[in-house]
Amino acid sequence: MIFKIEDVTVYFPYDNIYPEQYEYMVELKRALDAKGHCLLEMPTGTGKTIALLSLITSYRLSRPDSPIKLVYCTRTVHEMEKTLGELKLLHDYQVRHLGTQAKILAIGLSSRKNLCVNTKVLAAENRDSVDAACRKRTASWVRALSTENPNVELCDYFENYEKAADNALLPPGVYTLEDLRAFGKNRGWCPYFLARHMVQFANVIVYSYQYLLDPKVAGIISKELQKESVVVFDEAHNIDNVCIEALSVSVRRVTLEGANRNLNKIRQEIDRFKATDAGRLRAEYNRLVEGLALRGDLSGSDQWLANPALPHDILKEAVPGNIRRAEHFVHVLRRLLQYLGVRLDTENVEKESPVSFVSSLNSQAGIEQKTLKFCYDRLQSLMLTLEITDTDEFLPIQTVCDFATLVGTYARGFSIIIEPYDERMPHIPDPILQLSCHDASLAIKPVFDRFQSVVITSGTLSPIDLYPRLLSFTPVVSRSFKMSMTRDCICPMVLTRGSDQLPVSTKFDMRSDPGVVRNYGKLLVEMVSIVPDGVVCFFVSYSYMDGIIATWNETGILKEIMQQKLVFIETQDVVETTLALDNYRRACDCGRGAVFFSVARGKVAEGIDFDRHYGRLVVMYGVPFQYTLSKILRARLEYLHDTFQIKEGDFLTFDALRQAAQCVGRVIRSKADYGMMIFADKRYSRHDKRSKLPGWILSHLRDAHLNLSTDMAIHIAREFLRKMAQPYDKAGTMGRKTLLTQEDLEKMAETGVQDMAY
Repeated sequence: MIFKIEDVTVYFPYDNIYPEQYEYMVELKRALDAKGHCLLEMPTGTGKTIALLSLITSYRLSRPDSPIKLVYCTRTVHEMEKTLGELKLLHDYQVRHLGTQAKILAIGLSSRKNLCVNTKVLAAENRDSVDAACRKRTASWVRALSTENPNVELCDYFENYEKAADNALLPPGVYTLEDLRAFGKNRGWCPYFLARHMVQFANVIVYSYQYLLDPKVAGIISKELQKESVVVFDEAHNIDNVCIEALSVSVRRVTLEGANRNLNKIRQEIDRFKATDAGRLRAEYNRLVEGLALRGDLSGSDQWLANPALPHDILKEAVPGNIRRAEHFVHVLRRLLQYLGVRLDTENVEKESPVSFVSSLNSQAGIEQKTLKFCYDRLQSLMLTLEITDTDEFLPIQTVCDFATLVGTYARGFSIIIEPYDERMPHIPDPILQLSCHDASLAIKPVFDRFQSVVITSGTLSPIDLYPRLLSFTPVVSRSFKMSMTRDCICPMVLTRGSDQLPVSTKFDMRSDPGVVRNYGKLLVEMVSIVPDGVVCFFVSYSYMDGIIATWNETGILKEIMQQKLVFIETQDVVETTLALDNYRRACDCGRGAVFFSVARGKVAEGIDFDRHYGRLVVMYGVPFQYTLSKILRARLEYLHDTFQIKEGDFLTFDALRQAAQCVGRVIRSKADYGMMIFADKRYSRHDKRSKLPGWILSHLRDAHLNLSTDMAIHIAREFLRKMAQPYDKAGTMGRKTLLTQEDLEKMAETGVQDMAY
């Protein structure tokens, strides 16, 4: 359908549109017109992605004189592929109606592991090894060497891509990762370098959060993007955690041992070069004297990760004299490793600020703050000079230089925490030194400053007023949308006690109570006997899930569950979990029914949908608070309290309930779908906890469902399932219209949006 929102003609590839999609587009357009940032919470399963893509691409078509670029950030490769699939459909529709003027170039960009087509490179087991195997075949010095020695192995795809030079271009169209690989194979060009090259020409780029938020990656991939870009962070409820991880580094014993081995190897290489090609080291020294940390003419295949500090914090001056010579720099790093080794030999937990850490490092090891700031760039320059391609082997020394650069650059918003062992396993010595970032606004600030509009959107952004404080920005639009429905297809319930009237909770003093474990088990036994197909259960942690399943197994509860449905369990191993999910789906498809045990904050809770018959009921056992004794969390809570005046309890509750909402939201993925959500913990009946759930869940949570026992929940579930089995009118009449046609939109445009009935 084609309709107008003010002066923009929107091309939408479906015959009907939901009222909330239309409202979402109106608010998004307001933000784009104001050239400002916005926060939009839209219920899951209401077509958020296609609404975003339709509005922004149509907005671009309506302003041909100032074309905007769309940078769409997703969390997983699966989400990236889904977004590009939607965009393909939209692009075909626009081209059908507008012809060639609507043609765009849209690409998905991922790591070499996901884009490479060279079978020998792909044989490496993890991402870092694939990157190193690629460098061994594409680095400029390796290619130069191959002219003298024909036995040096190169990558044919990269060679062909280089030969094509400026002609290596992608024709307009929408390219998923699979399409890029197929195109690369067909032309004989390297899809990874082709995609990287096309980033500057593409109208739409879909890639991972890290490509914008992690300075090491963003410095290489995203530095070319123009200011007139609209950046979208989809499923952005955890965006503050992503920002914090991007600037945090941890160093363990193994890291220091690996770094020592790396330094020995670097030392040998320096000696070898001194004997064979001393001029190269001298040239590097002269370059550093002139203040150029890196050669400006690096080819794409030689580029390594960029500086871990944010762009405006990097010093634009000459490298300090005491680390210009390669051997002097190695000595400085040796002293740094020695100092870190001594600090790790502690028996108590230590916490200090970067300033005091740097001053004690200076007094004990004689390394100044300015020297620390340049560690990363100096290491990178040295690795290029020594022509090292095994980047995966040099990760430990990279991590140490990462740490040094960040600790030398930032004084505020960070803490250094040294723990001699993991508190959950105090008998195993495992010292770890962590540079922990507490301020999420540091990593995202360059994105807000640089691009004209940043859209942060997700199904769970409640309470929405906390995000501007956490990320310290001022949104021009901040809205939470409700879900329009023709029938109440979600049924949330709060279960506070078992059928024996004993309260249930995962509070620390109650979680191992046999009565609570038994009641949790009985709830599931009763539910699997009346709920068809798939049931998903989320627990607060892996250790709690393991303990409760073991107890259920001993008491025979698990056996009772398995008489009704098969049981599958998420583990920390990705392959095992994928296999379990696959079999869970097969069991649901063939009518046997299944139960999936999963963990809040795990992989499944974040990215897997249990739509239709794969999820008719989801049970959230407990409130998924973070481990509150964690030293890093405590330090972050202190910082939030002192800097942003966010109370400790408020932040912990907000964080736990966004995770709970994320878990239960997996069950509804469209309006034709239906499902029940059970919050099994007495704490959810408290208003201060419950009110932080998203509005679209709260609007269906009746007062009568706030304090249920197991037998009452069973009765409500039976009634709900019976109601859902009746035929219903999808478009909605009777004053509750949930599918709007083009005529409805035209009428609304005349009378105003207020007429939309919910």
